[in-house]
Amino acid sequence: MNITPSEKVGRFTTGIFSELATRKQDAMKRGIDVIDLSVGSPDLPPPAFVVDTLVKYAQDTNSYGYTLKGTTEFHEAVCYFYRQRYGVELDSDKEVLQLMGSQDGLAHLATAMINPGDYVLVPDPGYPIYEASVKLAGGNIYPMPLTAENKFLPQLNQIPVEILNKTKMMIISYPGNPVTALADEAFFSEVISFAKKNEILVVHDFAYSELIFDDHPQISFMSIPGAKEVGIEFNSLSKTFNMAGCRIGYVVGNHDALHILGTLKSHIDYGVFYPIQKAAEMALTSNLSLLSDQVKEYEARRDALITGLAKGGWHVPKSSATMFIWAQIPAGWKSRDFAYELIEKAGVTVVPGDAFGEQGEGYVRMALVQPAERLTEAAEKIQLFLEEYQKVIQD
Repeated sequence: MNITPSEKVGRFTTGIFSELATRKQDAMKRGIDVIDLSVGSPDLPPPAFVVDTLVKYAQDTNSYGYTLKGTTEFHEAVCYFYRQRYGVELDSDKEVLQLMGSQDGLAHLATAMINPGDYVLVPDPGYPIYEASVKLAGGNIYPMPLTAENKFLPQLNQIPVEILNKTKMMIISYPGNPVTALADEAFFSEVISFAKKNEILVVHDFAYSELIFDDHPQISFMSIPGAKEVGIEFNSLSKTFNMAGCRIGYVVGNHDALHILGTLKSHIDYGVFYPIQKAAEMALTSNLSLLSDQVKEYEARRDALITGLAKGGWHVPKSSATMFIWAQIPAGWKSRDFAYELIEKAGVTVVPGDAFGEQGEGYVRMALVQPAERLTEAAEKIQLFLEEYQKVIQD
């Protein structure tokens, strides 16, 4: 029996994270101590009250039925969180939709919105699900280059009119992944005007909303006048409250867009486990001052890694946000070759920038998912690797 994938799935290759995991395992089998800075999965625990709430409701045998959708209390908790953190008022019935993590919503959005032949504007470099979701829906991608020269903001005025005439959706993300840049209110206002003029739905991925450093402002796209008319914003409890494995998130904003996505999801899943919803509700309505301690921890980790890399002559700008460092690699390397050699020769796993798009070539992404001491050790390993490399090319 010849079992073959669909044409859509057949166009995909094995994901970079699976490939890195295989290389890491092979290195470990050879006795190499590998420090993994690849996957952005938080190593910090969720708040104790989140765990306690989850345990409490999990012990209730009446909690194990289908929830079908987000509870009223969860939706109201999202509204409370947005009001407290970003000064945004939301209608809990019409402007909030619960998801099984923000990636779940992003993965299904294009299927709900895009017809074959429609274009979607996506950042390059950008999170892989943006492009993959559009391809699965049969849509076309138009990459928006994010370059250091333009502060990693897309140049909207450079998108051809013939593309805009076929464009239905635009994806942006600030703070971004893998590019850790921030956007200001002026840029978001420009996006809103652009979307209105061209009748494009704006999709803002805001998953790193609470990991912003050095007292930079937290700006929700929804806080900008006119945003709800043209856009939606995805957010998650994965990074904010270290609940990644719980798979719970949400999208807020334009009612019509949320209704369309909700209609699709009503045919796909039967809701998030009730105890997880209660734990998420507790997190969103808690004393949010705890989030500042988490920011300080990630700032310390960022500084430890960057300081260590600088000692070895690799000078990397400080990330303004997220749990990542987006680093231009030393001259003479391709991103993928550099990343693979780091595993083999230094015992450090990073993600090659080209995995996030053509504009990612020449960069790697490093995740701050290890304690500061371990990150300092990773920097020392990389320093030794670079020193050995210099000796080789000099000889």
